[in-house]
Amino acid sequence: MDKLCDEILQIILNELDDPTSFILTSKHIHNFTQDPYVRASYFISRYGKVQAFYWALGRGKLMNKEVIDILLSSGAHLSRYLVQCIIQHYYRSLVHFIKTQWVRSLDFTTVNYILSIAGEMYGNIPVSKGEDDGAAFNTLLKDSRLPSDQRVMKFEAARDIVEKYKFIPFCNKDPMMAQFPLVLAIEPRLLPFARANGFYMDHKYRNFVFRKMFEKAAIVSEGRMDEIIRNVKELTRLDPLMFLSRTVAAEICMEAKSNEAAYNALKALDQEGCLKFELRTVVQDLIKLFAKTRSVASPPIANVLRQLFIDFPSKDPTVRVVLLLQIFLSEHLAVTPLIPGLAGLSLTQYVRACKQKIEDIGLNPVKRTDLLEVLANKFAPDRFVGILEYGRTELAMSRNEVEGLIQELAMRCLEVGCKGKMLKKLLEAYTFLDDVVRERVMKKYRLNLDDLPMSEDENACINFSAPLCRGFECDPPVISVLPSKPTETEDDVSLDEPEEESSDEFDLGYIGQDTLSAMIRKDELAPTRGRRRFYDMYAPYSDTAGKLTYPADHVQVGRVVRQRFGPRSGVSAVFLMHAVVNGNPMIVQSYLGLTTDALPNELRIPITLKHFKLLARLGRAPGQSLYEDIEAGAEFYFSEEDYLTPEELTGTPRKKYKHSRIRIKMVSSYTVKTESSPAPEALSAPILSSSSPPPSSSARRSASISCSPTPTPSGSTSRRRLRRTASTTKSYVVPDSDDEDIADSKDEMVQHVHAQAKKRKVESNMQKWIKHLTILYKEEQKKYNEKKRRVQAAAEPGTKVRLSRNEFLRSMAANLPRIRKLDHLKRQQLYGPDVADEDYSSGEEDEYQDRRTRKRRKSDDGQSINYFTSKEHNKITVNA
Repeated sequence: MDKLCDEILQIILNELDDPTSFILTSKHIHNFTQDPYVRASYFISRYGKVQAFYWALGRGKLMNKEVIDILLSSGAHLSRYLVQCIIQHYYRSLVHFIKTQWVRSLDFTTVNYILSIAGEMYGNIPVSKGEDDGAAFNTLLKDSRLPSDQRVMKFEAARDIVEKYKFIPFCNKDPMMAQFPLVLAIEPRLLPFARANGFYMDHKYRNFVFRKMFEKAAIVSEGRMDEIIRNVKELTRLDPLMFLSRTVAAEICMEAKSNEAAYNALKALDQEGCLKFELRTVVQDLIKLFAKTRSVASPPIANVLRQLFIDFPSKDPTVRVVLLLQIFLSEHLAVTPLIPGLAGLSLTQYVRACKQKIEDIGLNPVKRTDLLEVLANKFAPDRFVGILEYGRTELAMSRNEVEGLIQELAMRCLEVGCKGKMLKKLLEAYTFLDDVVRERVMKKYRLNLDDLPMSEDENACINFSAPLCRGFECDPPVISVLPSKPTETEDDVSLDEPEEESSDEFDLGYIGQDTLSAMIRKDELAPTRGRRRFYDMYAPYSDTAGKLTYPADHVQVGRVVRQRFGPRSGVSAVFLMHAVVNGNPMIVQSYLGLTTDALPNELRIPITLKHFKLLARLGRAPGQSLYEDIEAGAEFYFSEEDYLTPEELTGTPRKKYKHSRIRIKMVSSYTVKTESSPAPEALSAPILSSSSPPPSSSARRSASISCSPTPTPSGSTSRRRLRRTASTTKSYVVPDSDDEDIADSKDEMVQHVHAQAKKRKVESNMQKWIKHLTILYKEEQKKYNEKKRRVQAAAEPGTKVRLSRNEFLRSMAANLPRIRKLDHLKRQQLYGPDVADEDYSSGEEDEYQDRRTRKRRKSDDGQSINYFTSKEHNKITVNA
């Protein structure tokens, strides 16, 4: 280190935040750092000319008169504002944004030397509280909403502070560092003098500055619009990087009614070509943003968007839908008042009022497709009679045309998860829709493995989404939209979302639904440092709630379908399949009855092995509800074809029977075996030991075993009762009595029943699930191993490849052992504690078998090593 030249040592020193340890490494380096020029160069190089004095004054032992002179001669900035803060901090009280000792660590002579130099530069310096230059600009900010002639601080006084007294925020901790751009927004003529002092306007303050320019004035004056235009032009002329963005323009448009001066100034700037974009495209994208948010139903928002559409007409179909929806929603409240008993407008008056508003803003002619798009919107009113009446009277639609519109609307509601209320009312009002929905769902929405992308295409599997039962409650609210690519013709604009592309030349910004005043309040409420990162934290709840993508009083379509078509219908089975694929836990739990303990098994929609196969193809983890249903004793089915009738699978309309109640009663009648005709199977029924704990609530389906019902023979009129089993026979043996024969006979009976139960082991539903899920898991594991071998072969030699398993494999590896353990506990309760751990259902006749031979070999040290070798067979044995 001692052999390094001084230039290298200076470079190393400048890179250190605290060079104390470096200075103490050797005597040579210590002597080198005692040079005043080295110390002054350290502060200039590390902190810049604007902040060099602030950081140097905090190192009391390093500062002396020579260092101060070198800093001044090197161009370090010493403003009157900095001198005022030095006096307040050293002689009076701490400066509120400086929490350290700062200048109090300096010698008294050093402080006086700095003050003497400042007195020669600026003369008499005001040092009273509230008279410093920073307080003067804070006063200017408070009066910013007043007309220029009513402000306390005039432009000439502000110019003298910046030009003559070299005002500039001297450190990043100073609140004026963030507030001084607002001063330039109020008086952009100060920007050249601020630049001469070394102030640099960062582009991140761009929106920050222009929001203050267009802020709503506290007192309305005639010259407010001209003042805004003049300030914008002056600032953009002085700094080419300072221009009005689309973000601020959209915020101004949101106040078209409440801040007319700013909105008119924005339109004037657009007409003069002072904007770097067309205001028409901003208004169009802004209106389209409300097609998917809850705020479209807000009356104040409706008035603003209508005004924007009148000023900037558009042929975009999404814009038309938003405006028509707002018109029908506003008049809908008059037809169906919220106060019970209050008479609303008649349908004729409703149609007349809607027609008048549509003509006023120039949306004529309204077509059938417009009505369909309005009704299919998420936020359309549930009471749609008024809109249909508008179609009958104004569009002269016949009854068949109205029914056709209703049918298309019902089909659209199936894919919109939050339109359960409208779908329910449609099905109740138009009974023919039941058969239409049943046929459409079974023919269009049934999922098979061939309908899914191949598992090798990971991106397609990740992005795949089934059209029904999509989750929408967890979707993030619509906050903003990027500028859309300009189209050649307006007629080609579709209902799709704007393309996420920004300008190559300028960052024109995002478009949001916030108003200008709301964003200014966020700036003021957020902390001084890092205010740009705290927008969402300090945002009002009302702003966030208005951007949600589903109505407040929504009902999920999946719940309505289950209530309407029943649990054992093809429509409910298809909806469950889509909910499982999309990972919608609310629908899955309600379909499986896990949210309602009292729901009987017949009212639960069965899960099938097909659900797991679909998830395995996509590589997604099965929901925990599926495993809970298996643990509760869900019946095993390969697919929905195992429990649905052919009519349900094809969507064939159901036949109407005159005596349907009698038929149901006859089919549901059962009989049981009499006591005089005992069956050998009765003795082999599994018996729960009296000492065993009761089954848990999660196993409510499989813990109890009942006799299978037998149809009543024709012509038989005798009523029969269940046969008593050994578990229900009451014993009258007195403990410790002399009647040992009775006690011995009872023990022999119980042992006999246990022996019969062990001989006749019936495969339960849980064991079927374990067997087939294990087969599926091994198949997916085999695919994973093959993929890993291919990746390893394609990698460079000697490289160890780490390939993570998909979510399906990880989920099965975690849940299958738990289900096996639960099954083993249940078998111990049924067949005794000495039941074998192996799954008896895996025998020689199983479809898959895996035969392994164990070999032995000796290692180099002579010890024997056991290992397994596998051979490929047509059958693979699966052990539970």
